[in-house]
Amino acid sequence: MWYWKELNKVEFMKFKELLILEILQMGLKQISWTEVKNASREDLAILLVKYCEGKQAWDTTFKVLQKISRHDLTERATGEIAAHANIYRAHLKKKLTRDCSRKFSISIQNFFQDEYDHLENLLIPKVTEEKPQLVFLKGIAGIGKTILLKNLMIVWSEGLVFQNKFSYIFYFCCQDVKQLKTTSLTELISREWPSSSAPIEEILSQPEKLLFIIDSLEGMEWDFTKQESELCDNCLEKQPVNVLLSSLLKKKILPESSLLISATFETFEELKDWIEYTNVRTITGFKESNIKMYFHSLFQDRNRALEAFSFVRENEQLFTLCQAPVICCMVATCLKNEIEKGKDPVSICRRTTSLYTTHIFNLFIPPNVQYPSKKSQDQLQGLCFLAVEGMWTDISVFSEETLRRNGILDSDIPTLLDIGILEQSRESQNSYIFFHPSVQEFCAAMFYLLQTHMNHPSPDVLHVEKLLFSFLKEVNTQWIFLGRFIFGLLNELEHEKLEAFFGYQLSQQLKQELFEWLELLLDPEVKVNTMKFFYCLFEMEEEVFVQSAMNCREEIDVVAKDYYDFIVAAYCLNHGSALRDLSISTQNVLNEKLNQRYMENLLMLWHNICSVFARNKDIHILQMKDTIFNEPVFQILYNYLKNSSCILEVLVANDVSFLCDKYLFFDLIQSYNLELLDLSGTFLSHSDVVILCNILNKAEYKIQELDDLLRFNAKSDMSQK
Repeated sequence: MWYWKELNKVEFMKFKELLILEILQMGLKQISWTEVKNASREDLAILLVKYCEGKQAWDTTFKVLQKISRHDLTERATGEIAAHANIYRAHLKKKLTRDCSRKFSISIQNFFQDEYDHLENLLIPKVTEEKPQLVFLKGIAGIGKTILLKNLMIVWSEGLVFQNKFSYIFYFCCQDVKQLKTTSLTELISREWPSSSAPIEEILSQPEKLLFIIDSLEGMEWDFTKQESELCDNCLEKQPVNVLLSSLLKKKILPESSLLISATFETFEELKDWIEYTNVRTITGFKESNIKMYFHSLFQDRNRALEAFSFVRENEQLFTLCQAPVICCMVATCLKNEIEKGKDPVSICRRTTSLYTTHIFNLFIPPNVQYPSKKSQDQLQGLCFLAVEGMWTDISVFSEETLRRNGILDSDIPTLLDIGILEQSRESQNSYIFFHPSVQEFCAAMFYLLQTHMNHPSPDVLHVEKLLFSFLKEVNTQWIFLGRFIFGLLNELEHEKLEAFFGYQLSQQLKQELFEWLELLLDPEVKVNTMKFFYCLFEMEEEVFVQSAMNCREEIDVVAKDYYDFIVAAYCLNHGSALRDLSISTQNVLNEKLNQRYMENLLMLWHNICSVFARNKDIHILQMKDTIFNEPVFQILYNYLKNSSCILEVLVANDVSFLCDKYLFFDLIQSYNLELLDLSGTFLSHSDVVILCNILNKAEYKIQELDDLLRFNAKSDMSQK
């Protein structure tokens, strides 16, 4: 604290004497007089921070300075606090604006205005005595949570949000800071400061004026077994990074500060009972108006902008991808380049993989040049080696040494930064990240097709099958498209693009390994996310392989949450004939009130899904879960079941809502001699129960098991009568 240096010896000793009395009067943790008496100016600052919380240390010091009539020092200190805050804001704005301009061709700051307003309302309590806020943002991986948070900091630095609420906002990304292993909160704050010496005492003096943003919680390993007593309450104390961040999240350290945190849906479910958040908000990325605005801002020709946007809007896959801001930029840029070259955009947007292949190769091949240089080939190969090592070691921030180990020269780095495939990490000027996690995944998938893929320098890099199982079993919830890319690059068209770029025949080993891997799926104990598996097959689009894959699974669990899920599910289910156990969940998708053309297409896809009963004659188990049925939708399912040769033995309808008369449903029940009927979570009226009891009481109906919850529903409904 610089102001102690302004005190002469007599004043400094008087300050110490009054400090002890003030600490006693305020009821703070006591410091021994011997320690205070013998402390130098630097030692006294450390003692105060150690024994008092930031605000208490600051308030105590100000009171004592006033008691020794050094009002001039308190005035100077107050002025410097404001000056330091302004310096930090200016630094943050410059840094973040530069980062965003490298990632996006146009400014997207205004695209998130609605989110800024919501977050401001959530972080500034309407009742002043409310406890500090902890707001939890959740969303799918890559949807744009980080972009939103960085743009929020930009508008804060411009004084447009949180006016007079926060003096400082500090941003910590879990993927970045976990590289530090151990650190203290003061060190983390100092890393964000524009110069080597951050005014830590000033910053911590008003913890209620601090907002900590902790991004990508899925990137950190959290220890839920740690007791609160094991957490850290000292800003100066070095701790393992996960313990330090846990201490912030659990309000053990700087409890008066506010927090804004983000994670994937899966990580939110893991942490929601561990963290006492005050509000939660789901981030869904760009709205349709944002996507349209981006295209019109990027294309100088209005007609071409409209043409490109219309193409995206009519392609459900592309439109869904564009909800992620970074991918929207990639799609728009890619389409612009192809249209300007006079090429048909349809071919590059055939699948997600084809879009990435085109965009990544365009980065390395200059305009008006047909093939890449040898240097460009080597650079992309190095990136593939780098990316796959990161996937296996759960690293997304790479040191220059790691780049070199994977074949990327120091002289390559400026080029890779210039074309935009790599970015400098926030945490260090000498560490780098891929411009979007999905690009790292794409390069990692490409690695397994390279002739040199058996020669990776890292022993951590193993066979592709294990990587696929990690993806399909959702071991790493932050992975977005990895499995899709591994399968998608085996598509004949994409294979040809890769061979043309690298100038040699690619390894044929991957496809054979995946055929052998399919045999593992025959084991019913092997549980994978069915929809992720479907997306992999859809991306590959090879009839023989897809048919073999679908016939490896006798048990399938379809969870279709949107229109594109229906497209993918219908495609895959049309290729199988060995199914015995089918579980379907469509939530509210089939009941949404959307335009007529959209709903007609959706019903056609539902027809295709239900036609599975015509091709799979051995389906004995049908489970319908978390689904809303209106009459046309259930009629389609009913017709396919009634006209099939399937003999259902188990019928499950959990949390199913019927927006129509249930007579068709009851007709299904009495059409089969069921061994098990489970209607838990599905409401039955009194008349429904009467009908059901009549069916079950028939002499020929030999049901062996009836879920207890059905009897509970019946009993509950009858008691109301």
